[in-house]
Order: sequence, then structure tokens, then C-alpha cells
Amino acid sequence: MARTKPTLLASPPSFQRLWKAFLTARIMVAQALVLLQLLAMALSQSSELAVLGICLGYLLATTLLRIVGARLPPDPRPGIQWLPSIGLDITLIALLQLLHQSGSMNFTALFGLPVLMAGMLGTLTLALGTTACVTLLLLAWAWWLGEQGGGDAAQRYLQAALTGTGYFLVAYLVHQLAARLTSEQQVARRSQMDARAQKAVSALVMQHVGDGVLVLDRQGQVRLANPAALLLLGPDARTATPFMLAHSQAWKPLMELARASFELAQPQHADVNILHEDHSPMGLRIRTWLTHTPGAAGTIDEEPLCVMFLHDLREMEARLRTEKLASMGRMSAAVAHEIRNPLAAIVQANELLAEDLSDAGHKRLSHMIGQNADRLVRITEDVLDIARVQHQIGHTPSSMLALDATVTQVWQDWQAHDPARRQGRLLLNAEGIQVEFDAEHLRRVLVNLLDNALRYKGQEADSLLVNTQATTTGHVSLQVWSDGAPLEKSVERHLFEPFFSSESRSSGLGLYICRQLCQRHGAAIAHQRSTRMLDRGAVAGNAFTVSLRSTTRPFETDSLFDTIVV
Repeated sequence: MARTKPTLLASPPSFQRLWKAFLTARIMVAQALVLLQLLAMALSQSSELAVLGICLGYLLATTLLRIVGARLPPDPRPGIQWLPSIGLDITLIALLQLLHQSGSMNFTALFGLPVLMAGMLGTLTLALGTTACVTLLLLAWAWWLGEQGGGDAAQRYLQAALTGTGYFLVAYLVHQLAARLTSEQQVARRSQMDARAQKAVSALVMQHVGDGVLVLDRQGQVRLANPAALLLLGPDARTATPFMLAHSQAWKPLMELARASFELAQPQHADVNILHEDHSPMGLRIRTWLTHTPGAAGTIDEEPLCVMFLHDLREMEARLRTEKLASMGRMSAAVAHEIRNPLAAIVQANELLAEDLSDAGHKRLSHMIGQNADRLVRITEDVLDIARVQHQIGHTPSSMLALDATVTQVWQDWQAHDPARRQGRLLLNAEGIQVEFDAEHLRRVLVNLLDNALRYKGQEADSLLVNTQATTTGHVSLQVWSDGAPLEKSVERHLFEPFFSSESRSSGLGLYICRQLCQRHGAAIAHQRSTRMLDRGAVAGNAFTVSLRSTTRPFETDSLFDTIVV
């Protein structure tokens, strides 16, 4: 039991409060003794100046100890550190009792103060030792009275023994009570620390979990919402909670599902659509749980809350497509591997056939066969890369190409397919700059970005801009900008993921292929919302920027099968 007090010392605020309380109590006892002596002198007209001087000295000592020692509680173990408090109290009471030999006033009851102090603040050893000292003084006092005045010595010894026994019981019980309170305080402190840690972990999980989480009450008031939930709820969601679901008509399906959960006292799940004005519908899969069933045995008497989990159906469908296509990836790799050999035979046969052709039309057809076979070879290799999710960066050397010339050729070829619809401006600011990139891969990246911008741009002549840029620090970039509407946050964060698309007719591979091709050649692609100063004023739009690696190496040509792995 003596090992419980260091635990008490581990909590300085509570221990100091108790220590200061005892110091204050000693000052009050000293003041009472002084007032008592002054009153006795006034009534009896006797001069007990020695007793009054001792009481005044005790008052001075207790006051000084309260001022000096209040901030530094003593070690609970027995030692000289207790002499200014317990030792002083025992000495004072013994002197007061000795000076009142006539027995007109008994001060033995004041021995309870050092006994209580030792039992509450010290160890069990200190408490029992203090009590033993007090008992010995009581027995010595009984002997002293017997020597001075005679009388019934047995009664005095019996009274001293009973008083000492009572002090022993008080010291032991007080120490046990202090130890019990200390243990409970430690448990409470640990529970508070666990609760704070759990709250911090829950808040961290809520902030970073991918699914939306809402906590609602019966009135539809959102008590708690994580960032993913606010993003899924749309532009009407407030970042500060609480707020009401009834604030927006688009959230009515969520409110109805929460109401059903409370009424039926059972978890609910459903697929709903949130319809916001000027925004495409947001499909959500909702699951609800109650914090506890109302009236259930063992639950606390409080109103249950509804915890609602929101899942974006587009993301779920994208993951499902990815899982379904995972098994197809192995087959695609095998098929693409087998296709490369026939393609190589076709290319070789076409080259042999072209040597014997003399007709200009036949040569043109042979040239078209060669070009398209070359394109098929590269597409096959890209399919292999996507299926394997390995892009053989170290095995595919990049060729050197003039950026402005390549972009101009791709732009002209792309416009030629539909001149009336494919309108835009080409701004070239990288004259003489060569970059490390495969020409066909750069064509695929640029065409994918142009096709993507064409679907969302406006009808103005400057709704689509393609520009190259080279800075003095060596940074080279290719950017495709269009004045389309801002992307939804749920779409923007998945732009470059495979099989993710905001349109059901799209495979969701275009931007993913662009990113993989850029990474293969040490480039990077990113999307940002950008404002351009045009003839019609400042116009905001979506910009896809490809950061390229410039080079000073001489121009090198690449063969048809540079990217083929045999």
C-alpha cells in the first residue's frame, strides 16, 4: 500500500491542492490557539505569556511554511522533510500540554492534525510512525501526571492507550481512503486520456476516409460531416456544422432515409440521386446505422444518432469495371503479344512488295499500309503497357523531336478531319526547342487532349488554344486550354485514373494513357483551372499542361520497332 503515494505525486495539481489545504488548516489552528489564549488571559486575568509566545511562534512558523513551501510538496516517504510540518505540530502540542500541568486545558485532540496529514499525504510507514510518536507522548504524559499528582494511574494509562489506538485506526483508514481516491483518480485520468486519444483518432479518420460520413439527429440536423461528405453533398453543403438537411431540396432523399432509420430502428440502405441546379446528377449509395436502438437494454437514456455513409456510385462502378477488366488484362497482354508478330510480318511483306511496285497509286496504298501498320504496332504496345501496368521506361529510348514542328503537324492533321468544327488557335513559343519524346506518343497525347477539349469547349473561335512555351530556365511545356465549365471535385481527383469517366460512352482510358505515355518519357501532365486574357476579355477554362524534358542532343530517328519487346 505504501507504493500508491508515488502515483499521487505523479499528479501535481491534486497533490498540491491537498498539501495547501493542510497548510491552511494549520494556520487556522494556530490562529484559534492564539485567540483562545488571549481570551483566557482576559477572563482569568492570568499571565501565561510563555504559552501565548509559543502560540504566536507557531502561527508565525505555519504562515512562513504556507508562503515558502506551498509550491513544493514534500516527498511522501519518511524523512527530515516532514519536520517543519508534522514535527513542529507534535512538538507544539507536547509543549502546550506540558505547560498546562494543572490539566485545566487538554490539547491532546490536536494530535489528530499531524496524524491526518501523515495519513493523507505520506506513506503508510510515515502515518504509522507519526501515530506511534503521538501514542508514546500520550503514555509519557500519563506517567508524568502520575509522578506529579498521583491519582488513578491505571485509568490514565488506559485512556492514553485507547487514544493511541484510535489514532492508529484513523491513520490506517485515512491512508486507505487516500490510496483509494488516488487509484480512482488515476483510472479517471487514464480514461480521459483514452477518450481524448479516441476522439483525436476518430477525427483523423473522419478527415481522411474516402467515403462520406454524416452524423444526424431526428430533426435532420447534421452534427458532424467529414470533407468527403461535404464534397458529395454538393455546393450547398456548409463547411461548419451543424446544419440542416432541409436546407436543400436536393438532400430530401437523405432526409427520408434517415427518418426511416429512426422510425424502424433498423439500418437502411438505398441508391439515391442528388440533383443540384446547373450540375449533373450525383448518384450515391447510402447506408445508415443508429448509434444505439432506442429503449434497448444496456443503453444509456439519450437520443440515438444516425450515422450515414455516402458512397459515390461512379467510383464504385469504376472500381467494379477495374475488377472486371483485371482478368481481361492478362488475356489482353497475351493477345497483344500475339498480334505483334503478324504485324511485323505485314510490315516486312509490305516493304518487299513496295520494292516491285511502279504504279504511283499502288505505291501510295503501300505507304498507307505501312503507316497504319506502324500505328497498330504502337497501339498494341500501349495496350500491353496498360494491361501489365508496366511501361518499360528503361527499355524505350525517347527520340529527339522539334516540339513546335511536331505540334504543328499534329494540329493540322487533327483539324483536317473536321475543319468546320475543329476550330482553335495555335500559339508556338518554343522555336528551336527539341524535347525527348516519341513522336507517335506525343501525337497520341495531343490528340487525346484535343478530343477531350472539343467535347466541352464553347462555340467561339478562341474557345480552344494550343500553345507551347519555353522559359529561360529550361522549362518546356505544351498546354491545351478550352473554355469549358469547371470540373466537379469528385471528377477532378480521378481524372487520370483508368476506366474512370463522367460519360457512360467513354472508356475512361484517354487521360490515363496520356499520363502513362508522359511518365514513360520523363514528362508530367496536370490539370488546373486557368484564366486567359482573350479579345472578348478574361475567360476561365480548363488547362491540361504537359511538362517536357528539353534536350541539346542532335536529332535522332527511331525505328519502327523501338518500343517492341520481343
